[in-house]
Amino acid sequence: MINMSHFTPLSALLGGLLIGTGAALLILFNGRIAGISGIVGGLLRPLAGDVSWRMAFVLGLIMAPLLYRLIAPLPELQIDAGYPLLIGAGILVGVGTRYGSGCTSGHGVCGLSRLSPRSAVATGVFMSVGFITVFVIRHLLGVN
Repeated sequence: MINMSHFTPLSALLGGLLIGTGAALLILFNGRIAGISGIVGGLLRPLAGDVSWRMAFVLGLIMAPLLYRLIAPLPELQIDAGYPLLIGAGILVGVGTRYGSGCTSGHGVCGLSRLSPRSAVATGVFMSVGFITVFVIRHLLGVN
């Protein structure tokens, strides 16, 4: 059941516009794809002259909600999973981004906008596996 009180098309549109603008500016001025896993991964094995823009990007991801909090309250955080499940999920996402040669932001936002067939397949797989996982956990296993 979808709670329609959480349906916020205006903020979703604004958020999408901001993400698209940020991705477009990064590729326009830096020639880089805004794939978070690749950006963070590049910090783990830094190359000369490649660290500053990566750090600025990650710092922007951290600072954005802090700045937003100055003008509006942040949504209430609710996590219905324990730490072992969250850690396991994070590891699976990390492994998946390595095997898939990118993450949802790189393939789904940047790759699809460039009409990349590989990104279309990767995004289809990401989304399908997500739908199937939610269905199995919530409806077949009965976990909320």
